[in-house]
Amino acid sequence: MSDLNATVVAGKATPRGRFPHIKRAGDFLFVSGTSSRRPDNSFVGVEVDAMGTTQLDIRAQTRAVIENMRDILASAGASLADVVEISSFLVDMNDFGGYNDVYAEYFDESGPTRTTVAVHQLPHPHLRIEIKAIAYAPRRR
Repeated sequence: MSDLNATVVAGKATPRGRFPHIKRAGDFLFVSGTSSRRPDNSFVGVEVDAMGTTQLDIRAQTRAVIENMRDILASAGASLADVVEISSFLVDMNDFGGYNDVYAEYFDESGPTRTTVAVHQLPHPHLRIEIKAIAYAPRRR
């Protein structure tokens, strides 16, 4: 088996570009930027009423992003416990509190290092957050 392999994970939203969900490089796994997008291209944490008013829920989106990453890592035999670094991208730093609260449901101070930055926009106007991760998951030999 090669020390480098990339995977688009079945059952997850297809990437909106030519890149994999996850790539192994030796004992490390690199998870591409992940959003709350479902396989049917709808988004968790988005409600649009009959008048077209849009409600975007950072808590629901953050939870969906982390759970999507959990599933992607599982496809490579890893878990969130194997994550060593996270980079989070928020469209609005006013969402930091809600994002941080949900993040704390999955990770604590013994978990991965983390960087959170504000970005001008993400690939869809309904996205409030995207996260990428690096995990250390030696192959079972």
